[in-house]
Amino acid sequence: MMKKKSIPASKPFLILFLCQMISALDVPLDSKLLEELSQPPTITHQSPKDYIVDPRENIVIQCEAKGKPPPSFSWTRNGTHFDIDKDAQVTMKPNSGTLVINIMNGGKAEAYEGVYQCTARNERGAAISNNIVIRPSRSPLWTKEKLEPHQVREGDSLVLHCRPPVGLPPPIIFWMDNAFQRLPQSERVSQGLNGDLYFSNVQPEDTREDYICYARFNHTQTIQQKQPISVKVFSSKPVTERQPVLLTPTGSTSTKVELRGNVLLLECIAAGLPTPVIRWIKEGGELPANRTFFENFKKTLKIIDVSEADSGNYKCIARNTLGSVHHVISVTVKAAPYWITAPRNLVLSPGEDGTLICRANGNPKPSISWLANGVPIAIAPEDPSRKVDGDTIIFSHVQERSSAVYQCNASNEYGYLLANAFVNVLAEPPRILTPANKLYQVIADSPALLDCAYFGSPKPEIEWFKGVKGSILRGNEYVFHDNGTLEIPVAQKDSTGTYTCVARNELGKIQNEVHLEIKDPTMIIKQPEYKVVQRYGQVSFECIIKHDSTLLPTVIWLKDNDELPDDERFLVGKDNLTIMNVTDKDDGTYTCIVNTTLDSVSASAVLTVVAAPPTPAIIYARPNPPFDLELTGQLERSIELSWIPGDENNSPITHFVIEYEDGLHEPGVWHYQTEVPGTQTTVQLKLSPYVNYSFRVVAVNKIGRSQPSEPSEQYLTKSASPDENPANVQGIGSEPDNLVITWESLKGFQSNGPGLQYKVSWRQKDVDDEWTSVIVANVSKYIVSGTPTFVPYEIKVQALNDLGYAPEPSEVIGHSGEDLPMVAPGNVQVHVINSTLAKVHWDPVPLKTVRGHLQGYKVYYWKVQSLSRRSRRHVEKKILTFRGNKTFGMLPGLEPYSSYKLNVRVVNGKGEGPASPDKVFKTPEGVPSSPSYLKITNPTLDSLTLEWGSPTHPNGVLTSYILKFQPINNTHELGPLVEIRIPANESSLILKNLNYSTRYKFYFNAQTSVGSGSQITEEAVTIMDEAGILHPAVVAGKAMASRQVDIATQGWFIGLMCAVALLILILLIVCFIRRNKGGKYPVKEKEDAHADPEIQPMKEDDGTFGEYSDAEDHKPLKKGSRTPSDRTVKKEDSDDSLVDYGEGVNGQFNEDGSFIGQYSGKKEKEPAEGNESSEAPSPVNAMNSFV
Repeated sequence: MMKKKSIPASKPFLILFLCQMISALDVPLDSKLLEELSQPPTITHQSPKDYIVDPRENIVIQCEAKGKPPPSFSWTRNGTHFDIDKDAQVTMKPNSGTLVINIMNGGKAEAYEGVYQCTARNERGAAISNNIVIRPSRSPLWTKEKLEPHQVREGDSLVLHCRPPVGLPPPIIFWMDNAFQRLPQSERVSQGLNGDLYFSNVQPEDTREDYICYARFNHTQTIQQKQPISVKVFSSKPVTERQPVLLTPTGSTSTKVELRGNVLLLECIAAGLPTPVIRWIKEGGELPANRTFFENFKKTLKIIDVSEADSGNYKCIARNTLGSVHHVISVTVKAAPYWITAPRNLVLSPGEDGTLICRANGNPKPSISWLANGVPIAIAPEDPSRKVDGDTIIFSHVQERSSAVYQCNASNEYGYLLANAFVNVLAEPPRILTPANKLYQVIADSPALLDCAYFGSPKPEIEWFKGVKGSILRGNEYVFHDNGTLEIPVAQKDSTGTYTCVARNELGKIQNEVHLEIKDPTMIIKQPEYKVVQRYGQVSFECIIKHDSTLLPTVIWLKDNDELPDDERFLVGKDNLTIMNVTDKDDGTYTCIVNTTLDSVSASAVLTVVAAPPTPAIIYARPNPPFDLELTGQLERSIELSWIPGDENNSPITHFVIEYEDGLHEPGVWHYQTEVPGTQTTVQLKLSPYVNYSFRVVAVNKIGRSQPSEPSEQYLTKSASPDENPANVQGIGSEPDNLVITWESLKGFQSNGPGLQYKVSWRQKDVDDEWTSVIVANVSKYIVSGTPTFVPYEIKVQALNDLGYAPEPSEVIGHSGEDLPMVAPGNVQVHVINSTLAKVHWDPVPLKTVRGHLQGYKVYYWKVQSLSRRSRRHVEKKILTFRGNKTFGMLPGLEPYSSYKLNVRVVNGKGEGPASPDKVFKTPEGVPSSPSYLKITNPTLDSLTLEWGSPTHPNGVLTSYILKFQPINNTHELGPLVEIRIPANESSLILKNLNYSTRYKFYFNAQTSVGSGSQITEEAVTIMDEAGILHPAVVAGKAMASRQVDIATQGWFIGLMCAVALLILILLIVCFIRRNKGGKYPVKEKEDAHADPEIQPMKEDDGTFGEYSDAEDHKPLKKGSRTPSDRTVKKEDSDDSLVDYGEGVNGQFNEDGSFIGQYSGKKEKEPAEGNESSEAPSPVNAMNSFV
């Protein structure tokens, strides 16, 4: 091999590890940097070499690769180019080389059987996959044959042949009866490796007509059944005993070839009566420990992970009381190629040297061949920098054109290995990846690490400077790391400053500045001290600190390493902790912790709470420790301990605590054993095997615990097999193809003896496999690899030591690892219940496709668009999870008159499965929301203008708007309600013929075909005209200006009303006096005789005028006296007075004295009833309002 070229320190050759590169130098895996660097293709995922596919499903041949620029993909089939564009059944996934062959839509799997190879190529080279052999699985039917009944004499041997059809992969064989029950097997009757059923000797109970051999083809999930075999055993007395004879294998010797790493299975089944017992030995050696297992009642020898050292002669011996027979199997272990040194990717600078090494071993020795970019190197384009030397390619003075992907193929008659390794020649100027002006803060006397992550090709030199014009840093006070980091082992105040990192190679130079600040350490200059305080007293702990002025400290107090009790008795000050009204619970250790962003310090002190002495002469204290410990009555599992109590110090001893030390397993660690009342000084202690015991006693009174006594003498118990097995045994897969078995290890004293180990056993549930076992030590986990995905296993873990096994453990059920569900729920149906609620149904997925614990189903649904607006918006998907095997669910909160999509996915412990096809559904119309606004403008004497906005959420097609309004009087009573329907395309309306100076309340809402939406309300007032209305006979003079003023609030109007009320009161008194004298008010009589129709109320229903009541009817107003619901206007009569004309008359009289004025409408009004008008109008206005 060539010697590596010596390179100056300024130009070290660069071997980098980028993504999948392995090298002597690490490159910071900066994502931006990796995106910018060119890289030849690397195969990241491919299908297995021997790929057996289900002929009923699409064939997916994996080929994934990465590179810069992204690679393109091509395929060969049976050694020639495979043009996928010419085959409509074959597609390639986007941005991938993975092929999908469509079998489910008419393709035939057999037509695609062959050898496939993928090539990933970019401008830097080409990587190739393994040769992937595609073979569809086969599960042929049993050939029809005529089976003769077997008639056998009792005690003879018998072999029932299965001879299953040849399938791909080979089927799993098992024997059952007509009731689909497994046939019982034993040392006498068992199934061989070839599937035949062997009887060492037959018994009368073996007579039956339903010996049925089944072949299960796992790939296609099918089971084929052989025709039933009939066996009849006839008795012959006496039954002759026979010495052993081998049923399989035949002869005295045979050979067996197995490949390295596989499982070696050797079988011996013997006939004889009594039933022979099988024993296995290896001639000239021992059976390998921890890899040897016996199955099928010791008729099968199983050695896992075989190697060349397992070659040799294995002898099986069958023995019964009459003799023995043996057979020697000569085992030869061959080996498919395996790696010693696989080639590794190289990244070099122009002009540098490097090597690719490919070393493999096998039996026979594999041959090594090289390819360049997928072409045999002998016919590949020449590269003057490349020289092939057997298993090594030597590169000298490489150039950028030397970049390529090389393939090493190691093969022998048992298989091959193929590895891709690229040579990537890069010329890159230096780059510094550490952010500029990064600030580092360090506590004084601590190490400071200043980063300078870099990259370049050739590898840059790194230099550090301090200050703007500082010299290069050297000397023992600095440490320069290979990754560019500058370390100051002991940073001092004078280390503060700006540091500059400079990276240079032959292609350029770059520098970066970072800043270092040194802070003073945080210190507790006055620490809390030990305190003894009497119950119900007060105590204070101090914690005074000193810290760097630029750092903000926080102080935390703990009690017994936990938060302080939530109790107002604990007062935390700036520099202290005060406890008021101390109780026994406050006894403990108090810790002051000071934290800053850079450091943390703490200090602790103990608080002891004692009872207040009744008299100053009595001192209470903890008891003195017990003494003179003595062990008596030593037995294997028990011993008696006695002691003498110490002084109780004026507080009676309440109890003694006995502790023990295990000097064998945990020397120096004391454990709680038991406790006894304070009046007892002996105790019988239970012991465990294989423990070197020492005991000590602690006395306890109300003040506290004594110091422990001196330890007793040691007592070592005898060893024994374990009494118990590990607890909490579980089996949960972490990957789809494994089973992780865990348990809680036994404690030291639970081992009961030396050599503690665990026998881990497992077998697939409901398959009738034999237990597979392995013995491990010093672990609490074992991983079983190569398991099917999510199948149940029976698991047990048994403890053992040098003296034997623990009792047989109980079995637990575990599962191998989960994988993502395979299929989506089908037959998804949506039933729309109303405009905001829908019900979704789906068919459950087959449990076998869940491949894990079924956790439930997730429904993803989202709004596509509103059918009223036809405008799309940002899709916000909503998710509803339905637990368990539920197959329906409700979708609440939908928007009416909208289009939605949904899909359903099944969920297991691994994650979500594929989504079902999107299901589209629409919600019907609903009632709209309220109009967005209602504005009332342009008030006049008798009209208002209304403007409105359409509803924010129409929830359908608007059919119309509904406007309702009614007047409101000054007492807030409502008048009659008027309703108007407005076309949906209108946005404004002018209301006419309204009363002047009247407040109206409006109710406005929109309608769809479903109904009315919520309404919006507003109020508005028509304006007031203060000018009078002239009599028709008189020419109208100047009218007063109209003002929107409520005269009821004016001072002059209030004064006028008071004067009118006083006048009316005087008139009423006068009338009352005159009536008492028997007279009658003349004006009333005159009015009765000559009623003036112009001033009498008018009845709306018949057009007549109302009549005044008799003056004797002066009574409080009744409900019936108000304006009735039929809108007939009435009022209570009085004698001839201004009351009959309304209060506050603002009228005029003609020259002849006739009344020509109008009511102002501002008099005191009586409460209106129902939907009556809010005003009591004058006769003239009443007539006008009824028009």
